[in-house]
Amino acid sequence: MDTARQRNRIAANFIFATLLLGPSGLRAAHPQAAEATEVNPADSRYGPFGMFDIRSVYGKGAFPEPFLVDDSDLEVNELRLDWLHQESKGHVSDSTKAEWEKGFGLLTVELEVPYERETFSSFDPVSRKTNIDRSEGVGNISIGARHPLLQYVNNDETIDNTFGVGLEIGIPVNSPVSKQTEIVPKIFDDLRIGDHFTLQTVVGYSLLLGSSPEGGAQTFEYGVVLGYAIPHRELPLPGVDQFIPIFELRGDTSLNHAEAGRNSLVGNVAFRVNLRAIGAVQPRLGVGYVFPIDRGGRDDLRWGVITSLVFDF
Repeated sequence: MDTARQRNRIAANFIFATLLLGPSGLRAAHPQAAEATEVNPADSRYGPFGMFDIRSVYGKGAFPEPFLVDDSDLEVNELRLDWLHQESKGHVSDSTKAEWEKGFGLLTVELEVPYERETFSSFDPVSRKTNIDRSEGVGNISIGARHPLLQYVNNDETIDNTFGVGLEIGIPVNSPVSKQTEIVPKIFDDLRIGDHFTLQTVVGYSLLLGSSPEGGAQTFEYGVVLGYAIPHRELPLPGVDQFIPIFELRGDTSLNHAEAGRNSLVGNVAFRVNLRAIGAVQPRLGVGYVFPIDRGGRDDLRWGVITSLVFDF
């Protein structure tokens, strides 16, 4: 086979595999095409109406996993374990969750199972005693999916942007902390600028189904995640592929019921460490400090800590 025909065949295989498997599955199916890193921008578009770009870093590990904000990157195979501890006046809450994400082409599906424990304490001036109430149990089991709709990569690949949609459904298990079904349609935008900086944005609308007082509650949810990836060659920490400082903003605004118009905004200063792979598994460890920003956030918590352990395989 002559060189020109071979190049054409590799290019055709590259686009075909990307369309079926997504960018993250391309290397395993067509390693020869995946090595061809120089792609003419005019020929890089694929998918319906040329909505996607084979040069995009979406799904290739460029975007760090958020802590408080919903993940929006394509995940091929990922298992995640989180623990969040928060304290406010008379209120202590602990939440742990296990999450599994699986990619099918450019589609990511996820399953999340949380366990929550809340402690409320109040002082009774008559008995001069502190009353303590606890509630705990498995929270809503969440099933979700997300998919990009449009990608843009400029000619020198210094700007890489992916816009998409998602849906999350929380299924109640009738525990003390899980009574209402929650439906959350959302949109997301993942932006990379240069080799280090990433900005992830997620906006959603939450609707609780079920009986009063919480049933029918509508909430506008939003989150922003800023990350700055520092590779091993620039920060040679032993056993570390990447060190990523992260700053998050997560907020929600009540749209109806008695708290209509109330906003709660919290921040998170964190870092994530992508460790060297152990065989086919790459561990990613993260730690963050959570703090309130506005009045609603201060009503919800004084401070919190979050840890996150991700296994990418």
